[in-house]
Amino acid sequence: MATLVPMGTTVLSVRIDGELLERLRQHAAKRGMSVQDYVVRTLIRDDFDERFQAAVEETERFYGVT
Repeated sequence: MATLVPMGTTVLSVRIDGELLERLRQHAAKRGMSVQDYVVRTLIRDDFDERFQAAVEETERFYGVT
């Protein structure tokens, strides 16, 4: 799997416990990804899901769907 290369990058430090880090490592390894890439991809997907849901709700309001 390709490594995500953002156009402009900024460093973000996150403090997490060892158990969570190990779970992230396992999930990332299943996908052949680094933990960093896995976390970034997850955040991007969640952001897209939120924006998509907002667009659906706005469309439903516009057309009066209940």
